[in-house]
Amino acid sequence: MAESLTIRALVATDIAAYKHLRDTALAAEPEAFTSDAAAEALKPALAHLPRFGLERPDPQRGGRFTLGAFDGADLVGAVTCDREPRLKVRHIANVTGMMVLTPARGQGIGRRLLAECIAKARLATGLEMLNLSVTASNRIAVELYLRAGFTRYGTLPHAIKVGDQYHDKDLMVLTL
Repeated sequence: MAESLTIRALVATDIAAYKHLRDTALAAEPEAFTSDAAAEALKPALAHLPRFGLERPDPQRGGRFTLGAFDGADLVGAVTCDREPRLKVRHIANVTGMMVLTPARGQGIGRRLLAECIAKARLATGLEMLNLSVTASNRIAVELYLRAGFTRYGTLPHAIKVGDQYHDKDLMVLTL
């Protein structure tokens, strides 16, 4: 699969595939996401379109986009970079919604998505920092971010609660 993989910015015509990917990821790993799978499944696909950053396409400002990993025509992974819109924190963007379908894991797709996200963020004028949070017990994801140059600056205990189980989130930053 990895040899036929294409990574590109998602566009409006990708919205149905993105919703399917997201709903699948949220249901498969509820501890990995702050969004609730059941509540998100009820949302229309178009509710996710702002994540694609199409309303602010100015490349000089940039910093808001969603990248997709495609195996042929199939969307198998995605990551979102969401730049802060407020003036005092516009130098920061948040990396969210990193997901790779379970059958597609172990092939470097997450690494490639993250590398492309960082490269694209570096092109955005005035963007200096990427923030993210990752479920602390997800060692594979934590290691992915550390290898990409992120550093852990804290842990939010009991950040999410799934049923009766709490999960901590590691808070990480990368200076661009």
